Order: sequence, then C-alpha cells, then structure tokens
Amino acid sequence: MAFRTAYRALATTLATAALSLAVAQGAPASAASQQAAPTASVVTAASVASAIPASAAPGTAAPSAPAADDNPFRAMELDGLKAEYRFMCPAGHCVGYWSLALTEDRLKRTYKGGDFFTYAPATGEFGFFLDTDIARRTVKDPRQVRMVDSDFLRTHPRVEVRYGNPDRPRKAAVVATATTWM
Repeated sequence: MAFRTAYRALATTLATAALSLAVAQGAPASAASQQAAPTASVVTAASVASAIPASAAPGTAAPSAPAADDNPFRAMELDGLKAEYRFMCPAGHCVGYWSLALTEDRLKRTYKGGDFFTYAPATGEFGFFLDTDIARRTVKDPRQVRMVDSDFLRTHPRVEVRYGNPDRPRKAAVVATATTWM
C-alpha cells in the first residue's frame, strides 16, 4: 500500500513538473508551431480562437492547432472517451495539450453518490485527472474528467474511468475505457 501511495505522489509530481515545463517553454513552442503549417487538425480555427481567454496578453498570436498525427492517444481503442486538443493559458502563456474526456453520451448520464477516478484493473493502480492545471485523483463532475497522463495510459493495457467509491474500486461502475493493444 505504501508503494502505491508513493507511486501516486510521484506520478502527480512528475505530471505537475511536465506541465510546468510546458508552460515555461510555451512561448517558444507556440512560435515554432505557428511556422509549421498543420495538415489535418482535430480542432477548427474558430474553436482555437474561442479557447483562448480574452484576458490573454493583447497582440499575442493564437497557437495553431496540431496535426492529427500528434495525438498520443490515436493508437488506443476508446470506449466512452474522446481525444481533444485543448489550450491552457496560465499567466498569459498559452500551452496546447492533448487529453481524453468523456463523450457526450456519457456526459448526459445521471451520476449520484460517488466520485470519478482513473483505475488500471490489471495492477490496481490509480491515475489522475487534470482539473484546469491541477492534478486530482478524483472529481465529482463528469465534465472534469480529463486525462492527460499518456505514460500511465500507455503502460497499462486497460485503463478505466470508474464512478463510485475510490476506496472500493472493484465495486465502482465502469464509465469509460481506454485499451492499448500491445
């Protein structure tokens, strides 16, 4: 149990560090990505413009949408999940990232009396969600289900989003799955 707790703390720390590094390097990365013309993109130019808050620094160019080949989740079989490219603009520096979120049909379901959590049934390990720019083990609202830890997803053959009591993960309801075929 102590190993799992230490592993979860390490995973959260590494994810926070990775996001912080991406934020620190956001300006040069966004300038470089604007020079390369994206081929097929998942997001439209209108959705890119609407993703950037009005409080962003004036005169700052909007980051460009990535090519569809940049999607780290493209090789996974997703059930109830969809890959989305999103932007986060802490301190006026916009950074784009890929994440997995629940599909519209899963968002419409009624959920009462539990929490959403990411669980790998083969190993009994937990992942985390990204809530704005904070890593969280559980969330209450289905719209907060946003997985960005592609290392956790790639190192486990099946990862599930479950709803219920995280202290009893095997009894929680499976809401969505991401499967990596090795």
